[in-house]
Amino acid sequence: MDTIKSEVISWPIKGRFRIARSIVTKVDVVVVTLTSGPHIGRGECRPYPRYDETPESVCAQIAGLEDKISTLTRETLADRLPNGAARNAVDCAIWDLDSQVSGKPVFELMGLPAPRRRPTAFTLSIDTPENMAQAALATAAGNHKVLKIKIGDTNGLQCALAVLKARPDVELIIDANEALDAKKLRHFQDVLSHKAVALIEQPMPAGSSLPDDTASRSPIICADESLHTAQDLSRLWDEGYRAVNIKLDKAGGLTEAHSLAAAAKDRGFYIMLGCMVSSSLSMAPAMLLEGYADIIDLDGALLLAKDHSNGMIYEKGHVNPAPPHLWGHPRASQ
Repeated sequence: MDTIKSEVISWPIKGRFRIARSIVTKVDVVVVTLTSGPHIGRGECRPYPRYDETPESVCAQIAGLEDKISTLTRETLADRLPNGAARNAVDCAIWDLDSQVSGKPVFELMGLPAPRRRPTAFTLSIDTPENMAQAALATAAGNHKVLKIKIGDTNGLQCALAVLKARPDVELIIDANEALDAKKLRHFQDVLSHKAVALIEQPMPAGSSLPDDTASRSPIICADESLHTAQDLSRLWDEGYRAVNIKLDKAGGLTEAHSLAAAAKDRGFYIMLGCMVSSSLSMAPAMLLEGYADIIDLDGALLLAKDHSNGMIYEKGHVNPAPPHLWGHPRASQ
């Protein structure tokens, strides 16, 4: 390996995107480019303030690898960077570079089946119940049979019920981003136990104790901010989580996320394959793990006002595997 560089790229969001802890109108991603002779590999990450990450801190971590570039591999990377966004971008860039050097697609190098076209959730950001119901009926969400709604600590249940009433044809994921307490979670499960709700995602702050009988009730409670790597799985099971949201940015790359997905499947977790709001270059490597996933939430690029010209193809509520020229396949020219 010859060179490594990182670049911050800003992508505008369609309108604004609101979750329990923030409102954003653009996202800043970090793109890593690796070279080896004539070959180029790329990877992208989304630095996330919730995990004390900024574009500057991530770029600084990546810059620290420059003097070790000649010996950089996926294995040595795990010793040099912690789990998180920086390692994700570099790990995915190494996989992409390996594809160019070997002439084989990444899924083949990993011993995985070719990824398939899958239905993906479409995310509605926090708003009033009335506005979220209207958003569920809008063209952007209309073809999706799985909707994910962001909620805060007020009106969340009313928002869920309004969306379900407006779209009785969909299955719902409710993502609280740590905004609820035990009493509110209990009430959510009581009211929604017989509704078309697949998951309640990270209802309480990471590290909080879920109600004792959470695991025996429905809807299923899914860990997001509480989950990073396979080492978290035993603790999460003991805490009452029965589903996990696997994201490459949290795990620290495709390599670690693959290990996490396999371990979660063996442990009996229901698996959601998720993403941060970011471009198709982030969605592409995640799609390789779709075979482990019970439900897919890879709509990050759909939430942007623009994307790569050769980006992921979304159609009729589905996401397709990455186009060969985007990531993870040998490319005729660099």
